[in-house]
Amino acid sequence: MVTIRPFECGITEAIEQCIKALLQGDIVAFPTETFYGLGVRYDRHASLERLYAVKQRPLEKAMPLIIGKRALLDLITEDVPPAAERLMNRFWPGPLTLILPARASLSHYITAGTGSVAVRIPGSSFAQDLAAAIEFPITATSANISTQPPADSAEDVYRYFDAHVDIIVDGGRTPGRSPSTLVDATGGAPVIVRRGVIPEEEILRALQT
Repeated sequence: MVTIRPFECGITEAIEQCIKALLQGDIVAFPTETFYGLGVRYDRHASLERLYAVKQRPLEKAMPLIIGKRALLDLITEDVPPAAERLMNRFWPGPLTLILPARASLSHYITAGTGSVAVRIPGSSFAQDLAAAIEFPITATSANISTQPPADSAEDVYRYFDAHVDIIVDGGRTPGRSPSTLVDATGGAPVIVRRGVIPEEEILRALQT
């Protein structure tokens, strides 16, 4: 396990090390605008399989992704409904995860057989800087053992995973409190699946504009 501290080595060096690790199939833990997340390339079967094992995550639970720009949506979905576009315009970058129809070629480890994919452009955080520097989606599942509380510090990540994660980016304590708000935009009318940082009334107001 390697620990990277951006406040010591600099953000550019930290991102370069993370990109190298992701390209070679490693698992990277990094701070987001909510909690710490675990990242691997969205299209690396072996890395996704290992991530599920490390988290002890049930295979029927899908794996959320982050991207750095909307153009990358083409890699994971063929259809962005108008309502989803309105929510993206209002809340991206930020703690809003949208469930969209998935491309048929997307890994079962991402979709869990649901035919859909969860994705967001993260808000101001190391996760945002990392996602903006790469040309492919990565996972951003919470850095915890399944059923356990999400990690809001590098110390929590160490406690959960010890040497089972290849790189930990120690960016200090994250805001925590609540996860990203999760909205299913695959149907006719978007449905709030999980309450989070963005209040329900703000989601509904954005959909009405």
